[in-house]
Amino acid sequence: MDRVLLDLGFIKIYWYSITMFLGVLLGVIVAYIEIKRKKINIDYFENMAFYAIVFGFLGARLYYVLFNLDYYLNNPIEILEVWNGGLAIHGGIIGAVLAIFIYCKKKKIDFFLMLDICAPALMIGQIIGRWGNFFNSEAHGGIVTRSFLESLHLPEFIINGMYINGNYYHPTFLYESFFNLIGFIILMILRKNKKIHIGVITGLYFMWYSIVRFFVESLRTDSLMLGNLRMAQVISIVLFIIGLILIVISKKKDKYNGEV
Repeated sequence: MDRVLLDLGFIKIYWYSITMFLGVLLGVIVAYIEIKRKKINIDYFENMAFYAIVFGFLGARLYYVLFNLDYYLNNPIEILEVWNGGLAIHGGIIGAVLAIFIYCKKKKIDFFLMLDICAPALMIGQIIGRWGNFFNSEAHGGIVTRSFLESLHLPEFIINGMYINGNYYHPTFLYESFFNLIGFIILMILRKNKKIHIGVITGLYFMWYSIVRFFVESLRTDSLMLGNLRMAQVISIVLFIIGLILIVISKKKDKYNGEV
C-alpha cells in the first residue's frame, strides 16, 4: 500500500493526512448544520470548533507519545511526524472535550448541548480517519487467511491492502469504521427528536463507541499497554460508565433537545 497520495518533490502529501483533513472537514459540516438548525450563534461555534480541533489533535498525539515515551525520547524529531500515524482517538476525545468544556464555561453556553451537537461530528471524523490507518498499513489485527478476507466480501483493494510483509491481517480499521457508521446514523436520527433529553446523544456516543472499540481492540496487535492492560479497553470501560451515568442524569432533568 502506497502511503503517498502525491509526491511533488519538495513535499509529499500522505493519504493519512488527507483522511484526517476530510474527517475534520465533514465533522465540522455535520456540527455546523445542527448549529444552524438550532439557531445558535455561529461565531461561538466557529471559535469553539477551532479550539476543539487543535486540542483534539494535541491530545491525540500527546496520548500516543506518552505511551511510547522511550521511543520518542530517543527520536524526539519524530514527535512532529504525525503523517506517519500515531494519533490516539481517546486522547483526541479527552483534548476536544476539555477544550469544549473550558470554552462553554467561559461563554456561559450549555456544555452538554454542545457535546450533543459535536458527538455525531466526532464520530464521522473517526469513521473517515480510520482509513488513514489502512493507507499506513497500521492498527490492524492478527494474521488471517486470504480466504477469510474474501468470505467477508471485501473489495479487492482492501484485501490487497491487508497483505503486509507476507501475511494477511484482520482489517480492524474497517470493523471500527463500519460499526461507527451504524452508530453515526443512529445518533443523526435521534438528534432530530426534540423530546430527547440533552446529554443523551453524548451518553450514547460514549457507550456505542466504547463497545465497538473494546471488541475491536481485542483483535489488534499494536495496542497501547499499561502493564498487561490494553489502555483502549480500560478507557472504553470508563467512557461506557460515564455515558451511562450521563444518560441517567439527563433523564432527571427537564432539558430537551428541542430547547435552546
